[in-house]
Amino acid sequence: MSRAEILEGTDAAVAGVEDESTILVGGFGLAGMPFDLIDALIRQGAKDLTIVSNNAGNGDVGLAALLAAGRVRKVLCSFPRQADSWVFDGLYRAGKIELEVVPQGNLAERMRAAGAGIGAFYCPTAVGTPLAEGKEEREIDGRKYLLEYAIKGDYALIGAHIADTLGNLVYRKTARNFGPVMATAATTTIVQVDEVVDAGKLDPEAVVTPSIYVDRVVQVEARHYTVQGAR
Repeated sequence: MSRAEILEGTDAAVAGVEDESTILVGGFGLAGMPFDLIDALIRQGAKDLTIVSNNAGNGDVGLAALLAAGRVRKVLCSFPRQADSWVFDGLYRAGKIELEVVPQGNLAERMRAAGAGIGAFYCPTAVGTPLAEGKEEREIDGRKYLLEYAIKGDYALIGAHIADTLGNLVYRKTARNFGPVMATAATTTIVQVDEVVDAGKLDPEAVVTPSIYVDRVVQVEARHYTVQGAR
């Protein structure tokens, strides 16, 4: 039987998140970002968090709002700076937040490794660049590789399109992005969805994340954001 809980509100969904947790946050920019769960986490008050995400926040909403609230100690991401990353830029320049840049493919693979029970792997990406500093290097079949460790989260906050009452998930188009791999890589996976349907209503062939990886599900009203130009 599924272990997923279907909860009534986002505050209940993020209850118990501890200070200093590592949290995997879905989204590619604003696409697929779990806005409501992040807002609930801000209200919940957990601090000194390590956030793993593709970006370091956009505009003043979602992940950027969590950064602005002063709850994040460190960010691991692929794209920390873009036109609308003024919150992260300000914090980083002021020395108030740490950053680890991870190439996008490595970011996905390091989480996938965690979900698959793989502690580390060798990858050629970043060989000979500043990102290789301090990493073990090995030559395999005449090519240089770096040792990359799995990224495991205490929690994953992700957005999906529809869940059934067992916790099986389907996503909508590009909003899928990192959601499936993050769901496998966290001890506790928390999901906001647009709709919850009865078990058996989803086409099994359409299910992307099976319920075994899902712990908490909450239905929220769809929200859409348009971030204005850079400051």
